[in-house]
Amino acid sequence: MISFLHNFHPQPELVTLGPITIYWYGLFVVLAMVLGIITAMLIAKRYNIPSEKIIDLSFCLIIGGLLGARIYEIFLEFPYYLSSPIEMIKVWQGGLAIHGGILGGGVALWLFIKKNKEYNFWQLSAIIVPALALGQAVGRWGNYFNQELFGEPTSLPWGIPIDLINRNNNFISANYFHPTFLYESLGSLLIFVVLIYCHYLIIKKKPKISFFRSTFLIYIILYSALRFILEFIRIDDTVIWWGMRWPQIISLFFIIISLIILLSPYVQINRRPKEIV
Repeated sequence: MISFLHNFHPQPELVTLGPITIYWYGLFVVLAMVLGIITAMLIAKRYNIPSEKIIDLSFCLIIGGLLGARIYEIFLEFPYYLSSPIEMIKVWQGGLAIHGGILGGGVALWLFIKKNKEYNFWQLSAIIVPALALGQAVGRWGNYFNQELFGEPTSLPWGIPIDLINRNNNFISANYFHPTFLYESLGSLLIFVVLIYCHYLIIKKKPKISFFRSTFLIYIILYSALRFILEFIRIDDTVIWWGMRWPQIISLFFIIISLIILLSPYVQINRRPKEIV
């Protein structure tokens, strides 16, 4: 694996058949969706939720997630997309922001719950997040073949070569770069294992809404922490506020909100009646 990463020069096109070009990025996105749906169906089965409902939910989440991810990306790079509006629809070339995907998926789930009132938001959220983590672990390989979202120059043996056209001018003389796609892929895979273990505990102790809520929030906290750390070595352009990259700011926001929700039931507020004078 290390030798492969160090010496292989990835290209975005998988195969071209006449006027049709199939991209590695699109292949990994589709593969991530398929594996995610299968994972969600297997978990939902343990809670006696029909596979048909998970398929219906998955369709809503895919649409909401893709729209959210793309709109979020367009918002962050608005001057570029304003000058080249046709680029807004070229999702096969990359440009799907995971934080936007999470927000879009959350809206889609909320709408699904409004229509299917027999299901609980937190339970379905907990079922979805292991599938999402596994999908992220697979989908990040699409960034590798697009030669995007790589990190700073490195001399480590697993550093990846990046073509000159895909580099910032500040790194023309560099040879190898941190494979941040791989770091995030491995980190997401670890998060997937943690979430599956959470479901094991839930099933063992019998389902409770608080357990489902905690599982969902654990995903948000762990992924946001992973992304916050990786942003220190990523060099792709992004908005900088207060000396931090925008994904770090939004990740911190997600962590703080999730911790407040997660810990609030355990915070004892002592309310003493006022003395009557």
